Amino acid sequence: MIKFRTEVDLPEFKIKMGYRHQTMMIGSCFAENIGTFLQELCFPIMVNPFGILYNPISISNSLTHILSDKKFTEQDLFFSNGLYNSFSHHSRYSNPDPDKMLSEINTQSAEALTALKGCSHLFITFGTSWVFKHKEIGTVVSNCHKLPSTTFDRFRLSIGQITATWIPIIVELKKLNPDLQIVFTVSPIRHLKDGAHENQISKSLLIIAIEELISEFGNETITYFPSYELVLDELRDYRFYASDMTHLSEVATEFIREKFMTAILDHEAKTISAELAKLIPALNHRPLNTNRTAYISFIENQLDKTHILQNKYPFVDLKMITTKLLEKRDD
Repeated sequence: MIKFRTEVDLPEFKIKMGYRHQTMMIGSCFAENIGTFLQELCFPIMVNPFGILYNPISISNSLTHILSDKKFTEQDLFFSNGLYNSFSHHSRYSNPDPDKMLSEINTQSAEALTALKGCSHLFITFGTSWVFKHKEIGTVVSNCHKLPSTTFDRFRLSIGQITATWIPIIVELKKLNPDLQIVFTVSPIRHLKDGAHENQISKSLLIIAIEELISEFGNETITYFPSYELVLDELRDYRFYASDMTHLSEVATEFIREKFMTAILDHEAKTISAELAKLIPALNHRPLNTNRTAYISFIENQLDKTHILQNKYPFVDLKMITTKLLEKRDD
């Protein structure tokens, strides 16, 4: 049989992901996309407790803060453009009220520490090896928060800098949770600000650094999921990109999700997620006519299905689906 595309081998995960244990995803918007999708399927997963992060140093810093149970104070914030911001966090947490912001980021960090203690898997997605270092503070920031570029020094990390940062983090993670499975991946989303060649160098540094970490700790502890390779080799066509020719199209994203779930989910999780996926369209359903009685009947039918699944799988939290359906019914 003639093959019309290169097929990328998926890793063999000896320990699979399921509904019975907490998981966590940290990193770029690719991790955010996959993690949010899994949350919609009611997996017990925490996604980016510090917000979207792109480079290995910022991601490692966030884990250091979590592991040390750091409590952020107003001294860790700065005021700009009418908002309080944190160089350790994505702008999603920025807030005109510092107390509200501190409450949210400290709650997220504390919940992340609790989650890590019982996690089966920690998924880490690197996006770029380029970092921004604040000239006055002297630290790599997680987000520039629209400050002038002259505020920062921008440079590309070396393989040695990445591995030297991550080796002690992985040691501490394994001390906290000896059974933790760490899965690295490199985001397939291209960073073309510096050109295609620089993007390739940046991604290559990330891939080699991850390979060195696997060599250091062994594939019993660390696994690599080839999301970057799946896009470059199996989806080698611009029709799989969005209109900006940088981000992935919905078709490409769905393809990666399917590959990911095929490789990592245990048999039980595949069965349950397939059943729950049938309920998801109802959450986005909008009535096409004004027959309110028929619409309520449809929602009630979906609620009945949800209750049946909840009784069938009592260890799965379906509160999110139930709540959204009730809101639609009562709207």
